[in-house]
Amino acid sequence: MTDKSKTQAIRFDRRALIATGLAAGAAAALPKRARAQARIAPPNIIKAGTLVMSINPTLPPLQFVDDRGQLQGMRVELGNEVAKRLGLTPEYIRIEFSAMVPGLAAKRWDMINTGIFWTEERSRLMYMVPYEQAAVSFLAARGNPLGISKIQDLAGRRVSVELGGIEERRTREVSEILVKEGLRPVEVRTFNNFAEAFQALRAGQSDAATSIDATAMFMQQRGDFTRAISGVFPQTATFAFANKALAEAVVGVLNDTKRDGYYDQLFDKYGVLKVSEPTFSINGPGPA
Repeated sequence: MTDKSKTQAIRFDRRALIATGLAAGAAAALPKRARAQARIAPPNIIKAGTLVMSINPTLPPLQFVDDRGQLQGMRVELGNEVAKRLGLTPEYIRIEFSAMVPGLAAKRWDMINTGIFWTEERSRLMYMVPYEQAAVSFLAARGNPLGISKIQDLAGRRVSVELGGIEERRTREVSEILVKEGLRPVEVRTFNNFAEAFQALRAGQSDAATSIDATAMFMQQRGDFTRAISGVFPQTATFAFANKALAEAVVGVLNDTKRDGYYDQLFDKYGVLKVSEPTFSINGPGPA
């Protein structure tokens, strides 16, 4: 090769390297195609491109933290799918249940994703979208040494439960029923979360613990406790929102998951009861 040819080849190589570098830089600047274009943006969500959800991950198999510190469970998977279909990145704030409704009103998160149960009172504070059926169970120590099999067996017993949730309310309602029957009331012991309530039962500080059916069955199958009473007070779990436009967008996404089979497959995988209505919708008036 002549000196002139060598010079031309070097110039060509430099131009090729520059072109390659520019192309790579341009490709890096392009938005990732893995996530669809966002279908909703501020002010209807608090952070552009992100769906911020509050969760209290102490209820396996629905919401819990695995051995690696990662969020897992049916509600986590459903929340992730909702975010993906909205073109948003899911972000979770792990927090006690008692702080969730005030935090939603203060716009600390977009959505409560912790299986918050529908009540008429709550439906006037938030936009609530039912998606799951659940009932209350009472766990006993492994082997059920106290022979608890009906709510009357809880009379005078110490029952541990998470503070502020519908499970606490239902436990107190059981106590009221027992008093009306002339029996001793339940000694309700409240804790910051279900993990603490379960630990109290494990340590003998309570005689029973209140939970939802799916979690109680999981705990029994794992050998931690015995599900002594189940199917009490069947009710509906929901997603909750402060923003109506976001709630309506999530309704649309949930209906999409119903049509394409994702919803049924996910709930069948975890053995969770589905809502009976053919389509999803906001239930209640929402904030005034």
